[in-house]
Amino acid sequence: MPYSYTPHLLALGAALFFGLGLVLTQFGLRRLSPLRGATVSVPVTTALFLLISPFVVDWSGWDLRAVAVFATVGCLFPASVTLLTFQANRRIGPHLTGALGNLTPLFAVAFAAIMLGELPRPGQGLGIGVIVVGATLLFATRDGVGDRWPRWALLLPLAAALIRGLIQPAIKFGMQSWPDPFAAVLFGYLVSTGVVVAVGALGDRAEPSAGDGRGRLWFCAVGLCNGLAVLILYAALARGPVALVAPLVASYPLATLAFGALLLGRVNLDRRVVAGVVITVAGVAVLLAASG
Repeated sequence: MPYSYTPHLLALGAALFFGLGLVLTQFGLRRLSPLRGATVSVPVTTALFLLISPFVVDWSGWDLRAVAVFATVGCLFPASVTLLTFQANRRIGPHLTGALGNLTPLFAVAFAAIMLGELPRPGQGLGIGVIVVGATLLFATRDGVGDRWPRWALLLPLAAALIRGLIQPAIKFGMQSWPDPFAAVLFGYLVSTGVVVAVGALGDRAEPSAGDGRGRLWFCAVGLCNGLAVLILYAALARGPVALVAPLVASYPLATLAFGALLLGRVNLDRRVVAGVVITVAGVAVLLAASG
């Protein structure tokens, strides 16, 4: 297989695991709050990364500047993004949160142009725009939260999208000094664990304990899916430009739809969903053709 296709497949693989993680989260949320779930999923994944790091991290490439970049990213992702998304879901509902979150590729490409000098070709720009529109259609339905929410709450998912867009070129910048995706995810998760545990300790613990055991197991699975997704994302960024990787990862709503139908039995193929699927797939095809 040509090396040039590696970032394409890795980015789509990351989207697959992000989508699966979102569906598994629905099982965990039946027993634990999002904040309590985050205090399980992130530390468990970090512990696993620590256990295998002596065997998979290229420690000979240690670079202090890269570690500083990876750790700084860890302050924001996945910790801060998880907390912002939780608040956005609670205030404006999951669909509007997801729709605004799909602006991530636009932020990622803009930051990549500023930080790395990566400018998308016209065909790539078209593919990015089509994917954003298609993925947004998959979320753009009316939430059951009503219209009584503060307008400033729109800043929550926008901030999460901004952070997700920023961390991708930042990680790529750090890997210029230490090109090891596993090191990037390890140091990022170490810092994120500290952030999540600290916030969890200050959060509301008034939660029934009856279902905690099963809830923790579900969030362990969620953490493993998300951790693997982030690792694959970083591996894709090490091999390809942000303008290619970010929009392909943003196609994760397709995976969410497929796994939702398979695991939750939710099949709601109305015109909006069909249009979203067709447009997103078309956008992926345009982007791959333009990047070939």
